[in-house]
Amino acid sequence: MTEPTTNQNPSFRGRIKVCGMTLPEQVNALDEMGVDLAGFIFYDKSPRFMRNKISPEKMKKIGGRIAKVGVFVNEDYEKLMKTVEDYRLDMVQLHGDESERYCEKVANYVTAIKAFRLSDNDPIEWMIRPFHEGSDMYMFDTLGSGYGGTGKKFNWNLLKDVNLNKLFFLSGGIEPGDEQRLMEFMELEVAKKLFAIDINSRFEVTAGVKDIVKVKSFVQNLKG
Repeated sequence: MTEPTTNQNPSFRGRIKVCGMTLPEQVNALDEMGVDLAGFIFYDKSPRFMRNKISPEKMKKIGGRIAKVGVFVNEDYEKLMKTVEDYRLDMVQLHGDESERYCEKVANYVTAIKAFRLSDNDPIEWMIRPFHEGSDMYMFDTLGSGYGGTGKKFNWNLLKDVNLNKLFFLSGGIEPGDEQRLMEFMELEVAKKLFAIDINSRFEVTAGVKDIVKVKSFVQNLKG
């Protein structure tokens, strides 16, 4: 899978992903402001479920260089692969209890991101080890009562001394005003593997509708 084109400034060694998109016109706006990836949630229990809001035909009309990431939770493999084809997804984010073998099957056809929902005392290296060969990247988010993002602040220090050996997404309640803390995190050794910062609910007007002004300010503050 070809790595997504980025619009990054040398001062920021990373990409920005805006997840939970439901409006094609907002995806185009993100592309214009330099956002690298857009996330589309195909989990029907999410308030940002997009399948009944963006058809495959509408998705195909979204232009620009922004990479399209489909977010799935314990999806049937055949249904997932059909969705990847129908919506022309560049990546898939697996946010459920998918097995190592399932991840490996998906990664054989499309870039696969395995998400981990962490609490303060989780043995992270032990948790990720089985997925090292069968996934392309990791995502780290806050443990909550259900699947998917919680909007709760992720304790980035949990990753400080972890040997990841794989590119990863940083998620979990990232909000306007976090730019300086993110730049400080970028100075850590583990951040050499940071692929993208993932933002979602803290930049919304309502579920699935982004506050484009807040997103643009965040992008400008990070990328210059």
